[in-house]
Amino acid sequence: MKKDALKQPGGTLKKKRWTRDDTELTLLGLPAAIWFLLFCYLPMFGLIIAFKDYRIQPGKSFLYSLLHSDWVGFSNFNFFLSSKQFPMLLRNTIVYNLVFIVLGIVLPVGLAMMISQIYSRRKSKVYQTMMFFPHFMSWVVISYFVYAFLSPDKGLINSIIEALGGERIMWYSNSTYWPFILVFMQVWKTLGYSMVVYLASITGIDHTLYEAAMLDGATKWQQAKYITLPCLKPIIIIMFIMNIGKIFYSDFGLFYQVTQGLPNSLTEVASTFDTYIYAALRSSSVSIGKTAAASMFQSVCCCVTILLANWLVTKVDEESALI
Repeated sequence: MKKDALKQPGGTLKKKRWTRDDTELTLLGLPAAIWFLLFCYLPMFGLIIAFKDYRIQPGKSFLYSLLHSDWVGFSNFNFFLSSKQFPMLLRNTIVYNLVFIVLGIVLPVGLAMMISQIYSRRKSKVYQTMMFFPHFMSWVVISYFVYAFLSPDKGLINSIIEALGGERIMWYSNSTYWPFILVFMQVWKTLGYSMVVYLASITGIDHTLYEAAMLDGATKWQQAKYITLPCLKPIIIIMFIMNIGKIFYSDFGLFYQVTQGLPNSLTEVASTFDTYIYAALRSSSVSIGKTAAASMFQSVCCCVTILLANWLVTKVDEESALI
């Protein structure tokens, strides 16, 4: 009889409630559990700021001031939702994220499929490294490179335009081009990371499937259509659901740093919920409760959208659902 099992009267084996393996696995997962408790779940207590008119009590701690501030119910949410800027912020945040989600699936999957067809391992690694490198660069660094290209005085693009006989463009005063610039920069920075994720999944596909397809005379396009894409479907769906869960958030570095502090001329095309919250935090006329309400609104909407997206996936392909 095994040491971790007990003999029951009926002759069956009953496993002990706790074994050495359980202890080892618990110790391995304990650091992650503590991290999530301290930095994810414990801060949720601060959500009550969104329902209070937070006022600092002289000589008292933050917790004392928070608990003794007046309850205002949903008035902080009403301030954000009734703001004149809310429709514009909602439009920009949703539309940009929808474009990012579509391009963040189509382009990485296509590139991963093309790179998987490269026979030279050295060239494949070089291409992967070149496309993956921007992922490690911060938006602060990238913003300086963008400014070097778009500077009104000595920018590279304006220098080329003037050399060809054209007139320089005041990039940071003209909002016409910025939707394309922001989309390009987001794709450029995230393309390599997403491509590596899909490429790793492609390398895990059984090669005998391709060999059988080649024997049947299947072309490269037919192999991609009937083997690669169906095998990538689970990871594509998972990435889609996870990106849908961030549809009410935006990359603050992209919309604030790359635009050089989001000047007023670019407000209509580059303002998002995150830039609005940052500007409200810097304003002395907006209380911290109102900014907390805006942030909580984002979190609740993202939670709803990810659950809705997962529910829709379960109706189409239950095995590919995330939850």
